[in-house]
Amino acid sequence: MRFRPCIDLHGGVVKQIVGSSLQDNGKSLQTNFVASQSPAYFAGLYRAAGLSGGHVIMLGPGNEDAAREALAAYPGGLQLGGGITPDNAGEWLAAGAAKVIITSYLFPEHEFSLPRLQALGSRIPPGQLVLDLSCRRRGGDYVVACNRWQNDTSLLLKRSTLQQLSAFCSEFLIHAVDVEGKQSGIDLGLVEMLARDCPLPVTYAGGIRSLDDLETIRKTGQGRIDFTVGSALDIFGGKLLRFADLCQYCP
Repeated sequence: MRFRPCIDLHGGVVKQIVGSSLQDNGKSLQTNFVASQSPAYFAGLYRAAGLSGGHVIMLGPGNEDAAREALAAYPGGLQLGGGITPDNAGEWLAAGAAKVIITSYLFPEHEFSLPRLQALGSRIPPGQLVLDLSCRRRGGDYVVACNRWQNDTSLLLKRSTLQQLSAFCSEFLIHAVDVEGKQSGIDLGLVEMLARDCPLPVTYAGGIRSLDDLETIRKTGQGRIDFTVGSALDIFGGKLLRFADLCQYCP
């Protein structure tokens, strides 16, 4: 179990946002934190702490320069997601990304495209590819969401899905969209499903607010599920968790 730190970029600035509020019109955006520090500051913080495998996510356009700044501050230590396609994935890897994270490219018209994934796989080896299958609960199922979580797809997150897609990537990144940014506790059902059905390393995000939540993830996931924390963390203005404590919790 590892702590995977994050750098979420919106409008070229490091922010913490309630995930379900991300809309193209920007009218409903709920922001928990806007950093005065640069992306490079946070990347340097993670590098000094020896935390690798974190992710930089570009939430919409206008974040490319900020992303390059973060990658340059910690080359080979961070993954990069947001707007990744076969045409630009190689450029981001050359810019210092350890891996690229694929999200909405796989869902044209909000439907999963295996041919797109196969085309991507012909250019990017599985060892440099992370699939973001962030999801929300719909009835008894978990439905993958795309387009900055604005749109549900018909792809269900379940064992057969994870097994099929694991041939193309080296790990998964999965946000529990319903609780992301709300500091309201984890989606235990999702954690249980990932522990039972995910064949690859996976990073869970969403709702973490205490060391007790982390202990639940550790026990439920038998140490196999990594985690990331955003709005609850003190470096992002949160009051519930200290960055130093998380570094010590997962040495």
